[in-house]
Amino acid sequence: MHNLKEIRKDFDTFKKALKKRNIDIDFSKLEKLDYQNRELIQKKENLEKEKKDISKSKDKSLFEKSKKISIEIEKLSEEQKTIKSELDKILFNIPNIPHPDVPIGIDENNNIEVSKAGKIPTFDFKPKTHYELGENLKMLDFDLATKTSGSRFVFVKDKLALLERALSNFMLDTHILKNGYKEISPPLLASTDTMFGTGQLPKFENDQFEIKLEEGSDRKFLIPTAEVILTNIVKDKIIDKKDLPMRFVASTPCFRKEAGSYGKDTKGMIRQHQFYKVEMVSIVEQNKCNDELERMTNCATNILDLLELPYRKVILCSGDMGFSAEKTYDIEVWIPSENRYREISSCSSCSTFQAVRMKSRYKNEKKETVFAGTLNGSGLAIGRTLIAILENYQNKDGSIVIPKILRPYMNNLEKIAIN
Repeated sequence: MHNLKEIRKDFDTFKKALKKRNIDIDFSKLEKLDYQNRELIQKKENLEKEKKDISKSKDKSLFEKSKKISIEIEKLSEEQKTIKSELDKILFNIPNIPHPDVPIGIDENNNIEVSKAGKIPTFDFKPKTHYELGENLKMLDFDLATKTSGSRFVFVKDKLALLERALSNFMLDTHILKNGYKEISPPLLASTDTMFGTGQLPKFENDQFEIKLEEGSDRKFLIPTAEVILTNIVKDKIIDKKDLPMRFVASTPCFRKEAGSYGKDTKGMIRQHQFYKVEMVSIVEQNKCNDELERMTNCATNILDLLELPYRKVILCSGDMGFSAEKTYDIEVWIPSENRYREISSCSSCSTFQAVRMKSRYKNEKKETVFAGTLNGSGLAIGRTLIAILENYQNKDGSIVIPKILRPYMNNLEKIAIN
């Protein structure tokens, strides 16, 4: 969320920066509501002071006047509450401002490739899709999942279930032991305030799975990513500067309705309602966001280097970034059956955008209380890594070679073959 005090300092620059996002915002209404809100607050404060002065004077002849002032204060409070609600409705739905490094563009076609790594495999046969390979191995079962749960779910069985678990453990070990992240096993339910803090609510409510609890209880949502719960660890806190940077990592299931993806990736595991992901989150001093983003992205690409999977790094354009992000790198892994790269990780700096929503602050060198910087990144998406291994490490007979780095996590198994 944007700090209104900062917006007022240079409203024209704010408008110009947000035009890069290609969204329709009624700036004149925002400016008008902000003015009305401040005017009503000022009027109310003046009346409250007048009432206080009357009370101190103990002049009984002013008693009627005091009652009228109380009624006027109540009326102004209701009016201000309505104006503030309209103002918040606009503010809560305005995305972050793009970082100067971000290319200006409308959609994914305007993203820019930064680098490529790894060797794209060549086959002397037509490579199969991950779902063909998994079904032939009798280790991916989409039909059974449809019967038990509906579309966009899968049963992962036997050695592929072991591979899924191995990937999670390998990624966690790498991020904890090598990259200095602290492991967290968080709750999988988030409150409305928590979802608001990272920007999932109110704008993306239609994409969330809400849990129905007892009548009258606070609303709860299944987490769409561990970013939500990990970032909110510092909600409503003034962090000791010596504790920064804070780096967290978690491996959790994630739940998304995929509301806007009707007809996309309907086959296989690319776009599921439930999937596993290892997520990294950093809380840093606000001027350290850019350096931390580079570091975090390198932590993610290192996983692919160790797995010996080909990938490319892309910087997203202003029109393709997530709501809370100021700058994002996507890491895309090579998928042979599609003859193209597909996203396997997204690493974003959110600057102070989420911290303002969460009220997460620290004291800087001048002892001023300022908002923290927050970052998040997949390190990596487990399901998509599983897909990449199945397709890039496949043999003509349908067996799958296990990447060397994973073998100690899989009882030294070298290959998954059809039984």
